Amino acid sequence: MALFSSLFNFSSQYSDKINILDVPTFKAHLKEKNIQLIDVRTPREFLDGHIANARNLDYFNQSRFKEEIEKLDKTQPIYLYCRSGNRSQKAARILVDSGFEKIYDLKGGFMHWT
Repeated sequence: MALFSSLFNFSSQYSDKINILDVPTFKAHLKEKNIQLIDVRTPREFLDGHIANARNLDYFNQSRFKEEIEKLDKTQPIYLYCRSGNRSQKAARILVDSGFEKIYDLKGGFMHWT
């Protein structure tokens, strides 16, 4: 029971700060000012197509990823996406652990964007 309790607290720590948005809602949010749009796919995936004004921070290059997120503004919303939504969820947890408060993740990733 203690294990279940600790797992539940662990996930609620993230669910309070990570919002998963469908494509229309994500697109509407991108019209706001002072947002940071991050594509966590590989550089090759990014070159094959990406959302306009996105910055590519490859999740798989962990040392560089963590170094680059420290340069971002923790007071401004962060919008994340990957190919399917898996990597961006993992990246979002790292952002929470790094002190970010407003994190938005594209449901279904770039595959659902177009």
